[in-house]
Amino acid sequence: MQTKLIRGILLILGFFSLSLGLLGILLPLLPTTPFLLLAAWLFFRSSPTAYQWLLNNKFYGEYIKAFIVHRAIPLKAKIVSITLLWVTITCSALFLIPFFWIKMLLFAIAIGVTIHILSYNTQKRV
Repeated sequence: MQTKLIRGILLILGFFSLSLGLLGILLPLLPTTPFLLLAAWLFFRSSPTAYQWLLNNKFYGEYIKAFIVHRAIPLKAKIVSITLLWVTITCSALFLIPFFWIKMLLFAIAIGVTIHILSYNTQKRV
């Protein structure tokens, strides 16, 4: 009974983490990769079916597999991530944020995230 309850909680947390990861694709300050990896770990612990579904997903399954196995990010994912990050940060800073110090904070965060993304190996084509 307790094991089933724990697996159910982990499964729910896995879908919550997956949801946050998917939101992170659209929101530049919400990280995508950590939430997708957390979802993979939670699914691995709770549901082999959900875990296989996540790894076989046509949109982000290969991305997760590459990161788990090689600690690498595909070049296309790096380019898309950094481009979307800078476009949304720049548009927000120029058109939405009235305070100079918040604009500078956004650009500092963008620089940090860019450095973090670039610090990972680039996945080689197999």
